[in-house]
Amino acid sequence: MTDYFSSNFKLGILGGGQLGKMMLYTTRKFDITTYVMDASDQAPCKIACDRFTLGDLMNYDAVYTFGKQVDLLTFEIENVNVDALEQLEKEGTKVYPSSITLRTIQNKAKQKLFYRDHDIPTSDFSRFAYLSEIEDALNNGGLKFPFVWKAAQFGYDGKGVKIVRQLSDLNGLPPGECIAEDLIPFKNELAVIVARTKDGDVKTYPVVEMEFHPEANQVEYVICPARIDDAIAKKAQDVALKVSEAFQHVGLLAVELFQTEQDGILVNEVAPRPHNSGHQSIEASYTSQFEQHIRAILNLPLGKTESKVGGIMVNLVGAEGHTGDVVYQNIEDIMQLEGVTPHIYGKKQTRPFRKMGHVTIVNEDIKEARHIAQHVKEKINVISK
Repeated sequence: MTDYFSSNFKLGILGGGQLGKMMLYTTRKFDITTYVMDASDQAPCKIACDRFTLGDLMNYDAVYTFGKQVDLLTFEIENVNVDALEQLEKEGTKVYPSSITLRTIQNKAKQKLFYRDHDIPTSDFSRFAYLSEIEDALNNGGLKFPFVWKAAQFGYDGKGVKIVRQLSDLNGLPPGECIAEDLIPFKNELAVIVARTKDGDVKTYPVVEMEFHPEANQVEYVICPARIDDAIAKKAQDVALKVSEAFQHVGLLAVELFQTEQDGILVNEVAPRPHNSGHQSIEASYTSQFEQHIRAILNLPLGKTESKVGGIMVNLVGAEGHTGDVVYQNIEDIMQLEGVTPHIYGKKQTRPFRKMGHVTIVNEDIKEARHIAQHVKEKINVISK
C-alpha cells in the first residue's frame, strides 16, 4: 500500500470550489500533500492546499501539466478536460473517478443512453443534436408538451435545465445538443451517495430527501433520513447500487432519484464526486462524504456511513437583487440555536442564487430539525454591502 500520510505522495484536485475546500478538511487531518488547480485566483481552496495552480480546467495543456505533478488526480467538478485525463492515465497517473466514467457522465445524452443500455430505470427521453430539431419533433408529433429540456453539456446548479410547456419556452435556450425528457409527476426527489474503492468495497449513505427552490431549481433543503417508508428507501438504495456497479466508478457517486406517484424509483442524474445532497454528513454522519471520497480514491478502508443523528442541510445562496462584497446578515442569531453549524465557503463576492455556504441542523427529531431549518432559512440573508 502507498504511504499517503506525512509522505511525498501528492494528491491533485481539479477545481478549487467549496467541494474541494471541504475535501481539504480531510487531507489536512490526514496530512496528505494536496495540490489544487482552479481558474479563479479567489478560489476557496487557495488558503488550505499545499500548492495552488491557476489554470483553466477545460484546457488540455493546463490539466495535463498539472496532472504530471501529482501521483493521483481527482476532481470536484465535472467540467474538466477529459482528453487530458485519458492521456495522464495512459502515462501512469491514477485518475479517480476515471476518464471513462467522467466522459459518460459529462454528457447528459450519453448518461441517459448508458442507463438505457444497462437496464437502469430512468424517464423516457429524446436526444437532439440541435435545439431547432425540437420544434420539428413537436410539429411532426414525435414530441409532446410538457417536457424537460436539458443541455447535454455544461449544465450546473440548475442551469441548463428548463420545463417546457409551450413553444415560447424554448426562446433563448442554447442552440446546441440537448435532450427532452418526459416530465415525471413525482412525490419526492431523493438521493443516495455510494462510495466505491478500486478493490470494489462499496458502501451507501442513508437515503436523503431534497426540497428544491421553484425558480432557481437549486436544492434548498436536504433532509436525512428521508421521510419515506423503509421499503422505498431499500428500493432507492438498490437502484443506486445498480448504477454504481454499472459505472464501476472509484470514489463517490451521488445518485439523484425520483420517487414516482406509483412509488417507482427512477434515476434522474448522477455526479461522480461529493455532492450537495451529502453536506449534512459533516456533522450528522460517522464519516463525512468528503472523508469517504478521499478514503475511496486512495483505496483505504471505507468509513461507517450511518448517521449519528438526524441532519438537515440548508443552502446559503446569494439573495436576489444583491451583487458585490458579501455580508451574512443575522448569522449570530442562527448560531444561538442548538445544533446549528454554518459553513461559509470563502467566496468574497455574492450574486443572486450563487452558492455561498450552507448551514447544518442536527437534532434527534427530524421534524424539529426541519422546523429549525425553516427558521434558519428565513432568518439569515446573504446580501451585498
